[in-house]
Amino acid sequence: MDTGLSQWTERFFTYLADERRLAALTIASYRRDLDKVIAHCAAHHIDAWPQLDAHHVRALVANLHRRGQDSRTLQRMLSALRTFFRYLIREQCAGHNPALGIRAPKAPRRLPKTLDVEQAGRLAEFNGDDPLTCRDRALIELVYSSGLRLAEAVGLNLHDVNLSDATLRVTGKGGKSRIVPVGRHAVTAVRAWLPQRNALIAAGETALFVSNRGRRLTPRAVQLRLRQRASLQGFDFPIHPHMLRHSFASHLLQSSGNLRAVQELLGHSNITTTQIYTHLDFQHLAKVYDQSHPRARKKRS
Repeated sequence: MDTGLSQWTERFFTYLADERRLAALTIASYRRDLDKVIAHCAAHHIDAWPQLDAHHVRALVANLHRRGQDSRTLQRMLSALRTFFRYLIREQCAGHNPALGIRAPKAPRRLPKTLDVEQAGRLAEFNGDDPLTCRDRALIELVYSSGLRLAEAVGLNLHDVNLSDATLRVTGKGGKSRIVPVGRHAVTAVRAWLPQRNALIAAGETALFVSNRGRRLTPRAVQLRLRQRASLQGFDFPIHPHMLRHSFASHLLQSSGNLRAVQELLGHSNITTTQIYTHLDFQHLAKVYDQSHPRARKKRS
């Protein structure tokens, strides 16, 4: 049976199109990934697919990683190769799948961007008492005060807020609800917004935050308003709602060191998700250490 490299990949692409009915763009993606494998095979004098083994695949991944291919791209290529070899095994062209069990190098986890305490406070310190200004101030204060996701903020209803005991009922991912505290600045801002909301509200609307037409704010509208407010406040970098949530978590962890409490307030089901803030805060902790520990402080001249 013919075991040529390109002949079998072309048969594979025909199989993807005719039997699996995959889109042309998906097949093109498979082609790009398998072209990398074919180039590696040619460089190592491999002229039949059964000759490719796990050692060759690991060498290919390592080589591409050294040349700057990111983890996601390499993982996709490995997935394409596994799928291709499943096809070859089905067609009795190969007896093993050399990509099984091989993973791409882990990508370094990106740390979320945050505001410092002064920046977070300055973001909501804008003048004006018109309805939209009051709304934007209340929205920013509440998201930062309670660590809300964007979807949670726009999903708030009036009955979710209890200003008398400064708490908020939040519906998070998977429909899970949690009670979170509301800071005094946020309470003040929401109190100022409520009369303005009542003047704007459309019939039957229950949303806490509404547009100038009286309907629930959309996530996109919140993103745009926050970006505009940040620009007016002199910020020279883009600010998005999730940055306020990250800032809430980081600042709370700095002050308390209580990871479990931060997990519950954020509504994370797994504490490993919350642990990213311990890495985020390392530079802050190192600075405190350098300034405080007697063996770390530099001697004054």
